[in-house]
Amino acid sequence: MSDEFEFADKGNKIIYETEGKGFNPGLIVLLVVGGLLLTFLVGNYVLYSYAQKTLPPRKRSQYQRRR
Repeated sequence: MSDEFEFADKGNKIIYETEGKGFNPGLIVLLVVGGLLLTFLVGNYVLYSYAQKTLPPRKRSQYQRRR
């Protein structure tokens, strides 16, 4: 009878030791794409605000004045 209990106890004590694998690759891709998108949008805003201050207003063509 003691053999049965030992067998049951040994089967339940499974321990998995895993070390950290580092960053999730999906998270890295998401951060890179998000950073590039944010950089693009901020750059566009900076260029737009700079152009509004420095460039003269556009002149309309004659065709648009007739309508």
